[in-house]
Amino acid sequence: MSALPLKLVVGLGNPGSQYARTRHNAGFWVIDEWLRQHQASATLQAKFLGWVARISIGQEQIWVLKPNTFMNKSGESVAAFTHFYQIAPESVVVIHDELDLPNGQIRLKFAGGHGGHNGLRDITRVMGDQYWRLRVGIDHPGHKEQVLPYVLGMPFAAQVEDLKIAVSLGASVLDEAVRDGLTAVMGKVNRRESTRGN
Repeated sequence: MSALPLKLVVGLGNPGSQYARTRHNAGFWVIDEWLRQHQASATLQAKFLGWVARISIGQEQIWVLKPNTFMNKSGESVAAFTHFYQIAPESVVVIHDELDLPNGQIRLKFAGGHGGHNGLRDITRVMGDQYWRLRVGIDHPGHKEQVLPYVLGMPFAAQVEDLKIAVSLGASVLDEAVRDGLTAVMGKVNRRESTRGN
């Protein structure tokens, strides 16, 4: 497992106001909250096909990227950025919605498959699978044929509060990861979330 310091945080979502409140944009939600907490703002940079910001925590400077491509082209933005700044995959955290976690739960993991997530699929295509993922649970609709309209739909009223908590927790996890390292934070976050889910 990688012990490299965190250098880049990528939030996944689809661009455009029509997608802003949909479940598939959970990665964007966490990024936006993290930027808000640090009073930082992102600018659209064409050469990186995305919105870019930098956050300072202590002595560390962390890049933030929100691809302005659609989800299934996320890898193009991530590849452009990581190649330009020579950032190793092991120093990257990708934040994404996760069907296989209960609504509002978060988990941090290193490497692994894409689980059918088109954003992860494209990033893995260009960068391999040796990067970190901060997963934001959105529940599963129950049937495979319902997945697309579900992820592109807005959360039910009963789901909203737990998702707000998850977004805030996700931003806190990023702060902890910068200060204490991703490997150290992973165990703490996942144990805490397992307890919270019981």
